[in-house]
Amino acid sequence: MKTRLIRIGNSRGVRLPKPLIAAAGLSDEVELVLRKGAIVIESTKQPRAGWAEAAQELQQREQDPLDPCAPTQFDETEWEW
Repeated sequence: MKTRLIRIGNSRGVRLPKPLIAAAGLSDEVELVLRKGAIVIESTKQPRAGWAEAAQELQQREQDPLDPCAPTQFDETEWEW
């Protein structure tokens, strides 16, 4: 699809048709990425996206994400007070 750059103040912009935005799953906030001379518009990734699913998967495998930690020299030697 060809389109033209339009002036927006001192910048330039591109108008995206609504069906194209919907098909790409874009929201009001997007990421712009430069790849090999092309500007790519991507949907933003939500912080911690997928964490709940990962925690549920660990729970199903009966693994606690915070347990156990790898032992260190402090765990293997006796402490003196």
